[in-house]
Amino acid sequence: MTVPQTDPREAFAERLIEDVTRSLETLSVYLGVKLDLYRALADHGPANAADLAASASIAPRYAREWLEQQTTARYLECEDLTAPAEGRRYRLPETRAEVLLDGDSPFHAAPGVTMFGGVAGVLDQLVDAYRSGGGVPYSAYGEDIRNGIAAFNRPQYLHELPAWLEAVPEIDSRLRGNPEAHILDLGCGAGQSTLAMARVYPHAHVTGVDLDHDSIAEARAAAIDANLGGRVDFTDADVAGLSFEAEFDLVTMFETLHDMADPVGALRTARSLLAVGGSVLIGDERVADDLTDDGDLIERFQFGWSVVHCLPATMAEDPVEANGTMLRTPTLARWAQEAGFTYFQVAPIENDFWRFYLLRE
Repeated sequence: MTVPQTDPREAFAERLIEDVTRSLETLSVYLGVKLDLYRALADHGPANAADLAASASIAPRYAREWLEQQTTARYLECEDLTAPAEGRRYRLPETRAEVLLDGDSPFHAAPGVTMFGGVAGVLDQLVDAYRSGGGVPYSAYGEDIRNGIAAFNRPQYLHELPAWLEAVPEIDSRLRGNPEAHILDLGCGAGQSTLAMARVYPHAHVTGVDLDHDSIAEARAAAIDANLGGRVDFTDADVAGLSFEAEFDLVTMFETLHDMADPVGALRTARSLLAVGGSVLIGDERVADDLTDDGDLIERFQFGWSVVHCLPATMAEDPVEANGTMLRTPTLARWAQEAGFTYFQVAPIENDFWRFYLLRE
């Protein structure tokens, strides 16, 4: 018996429609996050369209459409599907509320949606950049990208960063044993990693550096709110040209090296700022070492951001080398050698999204 074969054109068309559908659903989640619709449902309990419109200050007709769409997409649950449209009540299950609203939860994935919104706002600029060979400045993506990245990485800094450092005993013991230890956090963004290290090592002084002025402003405010202002400081500067009077026991670069316009120059700067016996710890994307035509979900996730954000933002800086998100181990090993490091190791730190590297002179 001959089994009918699916037309490959039909299969690919179905996949494309499914991808578009999921993208549209992501944009609907963006509306729910930005308009605090999920927060209203979590705070006030099950609600009909009029209730949500009143508590979230949106138009009732939009409230109804969004609630019905979210139910169809299985983000929300409707308590009475057969009731008249105006009377149906909708609820946000607790497990989904945690994913969408709890910024400390390791399951908090909503910031990825916020970042998606940042990319959607610059699509015209991306088209122009691809044609001209230019880029899209990081600042053009706005607060959605800036805040989204900070919020997306925050849970792992809260829950996992101590274990990362403990997994490298020579770093952990040095920072705990030296009451005047100095840590330099390069490409710190809004400072979540910087503050986390200051909490882990209560005697260390931690300096965060980032090129983006708005991110540094937010980092300084966060340090004050966390009562860490005395042991933490921030500066907005180009990493490749940094100079400090202090030498650092540890220099970290978390999910930032692949975005830098002069990665070898940045590593060379990091090396020059190390105290004797100090270390550089890099956490960057866990991607395959070679291109594959059957990438898993994480590989596809990382490549997606490279195409629409990481590479265009780097290209806007007149780069020495524009890598994009896909920082593969052989590439980083080459950069470390060119920067003058004689020790390079993939660190024994487990993480689903990042791979860690240890560099020393």
